Amino acid sequence: MDTAADLMDAARAALAGAPREGLGEERESRWRGRRIVRVGEAWHLGVLLLTGTRALATAEVLRAADPGRRGYTAESARERAARRQEALRGGFAAGEVVHVGWTVIDVDAVDAGGSSGPLALLDGVPQVRWSTAGGYMPLAAYLDERIDLLRG
Repeated sequence: MDTAADLMDAARAALAGAPREGLGEERESRWRGRRIVRVGEAWHLGVLLLTGTRALATAEVLRAADPGRRGYTAESARERAARRQEALRGGFAAGEVVHVGWTVIDVDAVDAGGSSGPLALLDGVPQVRWSTAGGYMPLAAYLDERIDLLRG
């Protein structure tokens, strides 16, 4: 039986050389205002982000951009534009993908029979819930599919 940790290690090896996306954290200061700063990089595998040492659950995904001069019909569009500008102000390049609000997945807890984030051990098999409304699927198959998609 493969453990979730073994599957993550195998995924890291398979992803060597594949493109990564930026990990950001929100910061606020009196002088610089609100911004999203780079704290690392990860491979984006659907509901999972995989770094060299950790597995993370995705949350907000945005692309750094200057909002320009636009009229917004919806407040939500104005807020998204402001978030994109915060990433740009925090040091991300225009057009760069940024992941914010991610959480660390406790892979050891999953291997011990529990769950963490979208991962769980069900009937002795590591599983991933690929959407909040969807069911679980085997983590090995999910990673294989996502790695194939990322590598093109």
